Amino acid sequence: MKKLSRIMSALLAISASSQLYAEQVQGSVTNKEGAVVAGAIVKVMGTNNVTTTNEQGLFTLNVKPGRYELHVVAERFAHENVDIVVTDNLNSQLNVSLDKSAIEIIDISATPFHSSNIESALPITVLHGESLRMRQENTLGDTLKKEVGVHSNFHGGVASTPIIRGLDGPRVLVTQNGLDAGDASRVGPDHAVSTETSTTERIEVLRGPATLFYGSGAIGGVVNLVDERVPRSTDTKSEWLTEYNSNNNQSLISGSINSGAGNIAVHADGFYRDSDNYKIPEKNDIDEVANSAAEASGFTLGTSYLLDNGFVGFSYQTLDQEYGIPGHSHGDEEVAVLADLKQNRWQLLSELDFENKIIKSLNTKFAYTDYRHSELEVGVVGTTFDNESLEARVELLHQDFGDWRGGLSVHYKQSDFSAVGSEAFTPPSETDSIALAWIEERHFGDVLLQLGARIERTEITADQVRLPALELVEEHGHDDHGHDDHGHDDHGHDDHGQEGMTRNFTVKHVFTPVSLSAGIVWDFTDGYNLGLSLSHSERAPSASELLSFGPHIGTDSYEVGALFSLHDDHGETPHFGLTDHDIVMETANNIDLSLRKFKGDFGFIFNAFYNQIDDYYYEQATGLSAGDGHDHSGHDHGGHDHGEEEPHTLPLFIFTAQDVTLHGFEAQVVWQVTDEFSWRVQGDIIRARLDEGGNLPRTPPARIATEFSYQGEYISADLFVNHYFEQTHTAALETSTDSYVMVDANVNYHFSLGQHDLAVYLKGKNLTDEYAQVHTSFLKDLTPLAGRSIAIGLRGSF
Repeated sequence: MKKLSRIMSALLAISASSQLYAEQVQGSVTNKEGAVVAGAIVKVMGTNNVTTTNEQGLFTLNVKPGRYELHVVAERFAHENVDIVVTDNLNSQLNVSLDKSAIEIIDISATPFHSSNIESALPITVLHGESLRMRQENTLGDTLKKEVGVHSNFHGGVASTPIIRGLDGPRVLVTQNGLDAGDASRVGPDHAVSTETSTTERIEVLRGPATLFYGSGAIGGVVNLVDERVPRSTDTKSEWLTEYNSNNNQSLISGSINSGAGNIAVHADGFYRDSDNYKIPEKNDIDEVANSAAEASGFTLGTSYLLDNGFVGFSYQTLDQEYGIPGHSHGDEEVAVLADLKQNRWQLLSELDFENKIIKSLNTKFAYTDYRHSELEVGVVGTTFDNESLEARVELLHQDFGDWRGGLSVHYKQSDFSAVGSEAFTPPSETDSIALAWIEERHFGDVLLQLGARIERTEITADQVRLPALELVEEHGHDDHGHDDHGHDDHGHDDHGQEGMTRNFTVKHVFTPVSLSAGIVWDFTDGYNLGLSLSHSERAPSASELLSFGPHIGTDSYEVGALFSLHDDHGETPHFGLTDHDIVMETANNIDLSLRKFKGDFGFIFNAFYNQIDDYYYEQATGLSAGDGHDHSGHDHGGHDHGEEEPHTLPLFIFTAQDVTLHGFEAQVVWQVTDEFSWRVQGDIIRARLDEGGNLPRTPPARIATEFSYQGEYISADLFVNHYFEQTHTAALETSTDSYVMVDANVNYHFSLGQHDLAVYLKGKNLTDEYAQVHTSFLKDLTPLAGRSIAIGLRGSF
């Protein structure tokens, strides 16, 4: 806390030395018919200088004399970029006319230039507004699962993370206002993401390598949740909702408010959610998923000091969750295991513009997160996961030089992770990284060129790495013991002769990932553009991928890290020892091609991608199993004496580095039939293959969806039909998954009461009550999707 206070004081001192804006740019924004466009965002590109048009479509920007590019974007309109020249003692007047767009265009905060999704060579999706409120679920992955290129690793409705183009876990970074969420969700799918969608303003999804901005942990993409916990304005506004769901008797209430006076802006938000086990279509006399109830609450407080050239702000968040972990029972169905999650997070953000010959703006982000996740069995703590993290990013953008816009970024992250208890499958470890990144972009006529590079140093240390003696059991029908092509620096060999002995040792690894990126966006004709992104990205393996050695009941598997290898030479009994190969980094070479039509009543976005990843770390089936580490002899099974009970074993998987190829296609087509009615068709398909033969596990199935939307003065409604195809491209020990169709719908009635805009709504999900299993879930056989549900709610804003 003292560190953050000193940082805030320094930023205020720096900003005090900047000059004030001297001239004004005034203008209006209209559509092609001359009608005013209220609420349009007008921004000076490359700076934090932004404003919004009023009810008359008018805006004012204060700038110093010079040449600028204005970026104008509004809902249901195509963006427009305007070059202007501002001179001394002469206010500039201009009118910006916008074309209608069937494709949603919105500015992105997850990239340094805050440009729109249409101007990015990398595909970006944004979920916000009424669409976000109608799609929000208890978990982040389930909230985003209808977005193109995004799936969920569904874990019984209590936890899920997004899967982007077949990649998840340590390859997809979840951020809160651009900084790592700081939880344990990347360690296992049964660990919830410590974010809340009901108080989030919008969610930005970067599909594809985003290592340039966020480091090697974003080699698959980024999901950035944006809210106003650090407010940028003293305008008073509020949003709230309350909702009840019939399927699991869930009650939800949430709200947020921003206000302020003078130079001080304040923010507060909070939520409370409580639900029972969720119901499923009856099968084999089972009609609900046991141990899927959850309770969660949290609040956030924030404040900012507003300056003539930006702001400096601070926020505090606390989050509490308690939820069941379906399938987490050690073979005893009557034993329910609960997760008790607590997180405290402090965040400092600032954006400052400067008026000198070199520096244009300075953006800083700092976060300290204290996370704890305890797993309780019969009220007793069995395992506790702790993650204490510190992160800092400083972006220094320079003045335009030769029409080049860009700057440097310094990024530091430290994570102190520990797992203590009977299911501590990964040892305590500390991960430190520091990186320097460079980004530039420039227009050459109708072509926007984007370039970047990043170099990073990542260090992983662990003092209590365990290599226990392990009794292995060969599973019937499997004889591949998975000799793995991976390794690490000289640790010697295991002495298999010392039976029953657990070895403990210290590990330290240093990696230097390098990322390079080049992209172009070519506006080859009015209302169309072509995007091409080429990237080379490297990723250091995570601590859990390297060091794990133990039962992970949440995934129903025994996990062994890449630091170890399985030996069965000379006819010996299979056993584990330290690997004698080098530990290597993942290396991804990705090409992404996008074709977009974004003007008029008909629009589309087509994306094709090809991603070659060398030394990809994944959990390979060994055909062996190992004990779950629990003593089951003392459990009472219905009062019957079964004598000596056989030990409960789990299938054994070892993290293996192999070359893989992922490629796929994504499509969105939108027709704005009338001003009120629109029709959308979308779909995606991905293949994920091992270069030596076979498929990666839990590859998302192909799907196609159609959406009909109506937006009237008082009524808005939406019907979404999503067909998931059968998935037969499976890995070892994996079964295929049947196809299914999800039918969802919602209707809103909008009205006003005084200064409040209100809406009462109904949401229906899985209206046909289809029995559906999620192929990307570790527990697809235990936790099918929820059956038919009807939710009723009331939401308001002012």
